[in-house]
Amino acid sequence: MFRSQFILAFFMLISLSTWAQTNNFFAVQAKIENGTIEGDYDTRTGIQFYRGVPYAKPPVGQLRWKAPQPLDNWKGVLPTKKFSPRAVQGIVFGDMKSRSEGLSEDCLYLNVWTPAKRNTKNLPVLVYFFGGGFVAGDGAEPRYDGESMAKKGIVVVTVNYRLNIFGFFAHPELSAEASYKASGNYGLLDQNAALKWVQKNIAAFGGDPKKVTIAGESAGSIAVCAQMISPLSKGLIAGAIGESGAGIFPTLYPVPLAEAEKTGLEFAKNTGYPTLAQLRALSTREIFELYQESKRFGFSTVIDGYFMPKTAPEVFNAKQQAMVPLLLGWNSAEMTGMAFMQGLPYNEENYAKKVKEAYPKDHEEVLKLYPHSSEKEIEYSATALASDRFIAYSTWKWFDLHLKNSDQPVYRYLYSKIRPPLADQSQASGLAGGTVKKDPNAPKAPEPIGAPHACEIEYCMGNLHLVTDYAWTPDDYKVSETMLSYFANFVISGNPNGANLPQWPAAKKEDRQPDVMVIDVESKAVKAKDDARYLFLDKGYSSNK
Repeated sequence: MFRSQFILAFFMLISLSTWAQTNNFFAVQAKIENGTIEGDYDTRTGIQFYRGVPYAKPPVGQLRWKAPQPLDNWKGVLPTKKFSPRAVQGIVFGDMKSRSEGLSEDCLYLNVWTPAKRNTKNLPVLVYFFGGGFVAGDGAEPRYDGESMAKKGIVVVTVNYRLNIFGFFAHPELSAEASYKASGNYGLLDQNAALKWVQKNIAAFGGDPKKVTIAGESAGSIAVCAQMISPLSKGLIAGAIGESGAGIFPTLYPVPLAEAEKTGLEFAKNTGYPTLAQLRALSTREIFELYQESKRFGFSTVIDGYFMPKTAPEVFNAKQQAMVPLLLGWNSAEMTGMAFMQGLPYNEENYAKKVKEAYPKDHEEVLKLYPHSSEKEIEYSATALASDRFIAYSTWKWFDLHLKNSDQPVYRYLYSKIRPPLADQSQASGLAGGTVKKDPNAPKAPEPIGAPHACEIEYCMGNLHLVTDYAWTPDDYKVSETMLSYFANFVISGNPNGANLPQWPAAKKEDRQPDVMVIDVESKAVKAKDDARYLFLDKGYSSNK
């Protein structure tokens, strides 16, 4: 009896000891504009974090499909120790992983990580917008965690914003009731509200409102470009980082307000609830199910004459964008070659056939720009063409526009690190950077020939240790430290260069082959060799800008 009690007590002590070693937090408070919030101070790292901090009124009831409204003040202390609900969304990308408290229309919250000591002031700030096609995603995903970046001396903010029908729906009645006579873009307006919140409150966390850099990947990168061209936001930022995305034709580009209103009205009529009053009376569940049943992939952003008065090329060519340093780039295999081949095997006949279908007048030029002398070369060229058409070209166009129309430094990268094997071979790589259950009947996936879309996020944010899907190697951690350091240096000074890093030259307007930092195990700056591809695509896309 005594022996069993002793063993039980021994294991209880071990459990308590383990808990004590992992729970290294004490409560810490910050006084912000609307009241006092309470987060946690991690004595192990010195980082304080505040999770689920409200930055606007809940966009529910009569505030559904309205621009975000200022918060009311609260009394007492508001606990901000848990991630908030994320925006209502379907399972669009099954490999996304969230730490949020479920889903809700009440989703306008942000998270803050700060290394500030009690007397620290004027730290640089990074505000990161998640990706997911404006239909999915969450600022609480582990890959966006701000602690590693905060350890570099930066206050980090991740933002949740409205998505899909809740964040981008336009309708004539919505435009009529708005003071600015437009609708849609609510998710982008949420981000603008978060940037305004940062201006008013970030000093309470040791941050400097004059040193705010915005960043994002995919739709988050498109959002960065949108904030950079918006008259509402361009004065709120000191720098911008874009990872694979720009909101320039042909990828998730904005449409005219009249077109967006027509699309929204047709959607409403098809659901059987054509009026705004009817739509606002519906529950979250009803709106969500009607949207899901429509099979839509979201709603377009809008040239609304308010947040987004003109297209990005028009704004940049008029030199009306935020005149700030810009760091941007894309990955070496943003899309698989099979997306272009549409399942046909890689051979010269099939490749030439698909090129002629896509470019009936210019196929000979395309075949020169994307060569095809062997099956392996065809795989690389099909991958390059699919990637360029998907998102690389539009990101290049953003680079080209800011380089030509500002005197600010512009730094360009090509992320090329191929991911290691999966830690669990019963899984398969997903579309958004994570993994999904492998289909046992699916053909064997080809060996990767480049870095796919979204794979760089956990590297640049220093979060490999939080993403357990892949069997990370010392090379992966080396690349992560390099990319994290480049990004941190840029946030701190507007220049990615620093000690123990390969020199990264800013691009020069006069260079026909601008400098590009290839980020890999051995990162190095090279002269761009593929810009002829983007110049060719630019000619074809010019009528759509």
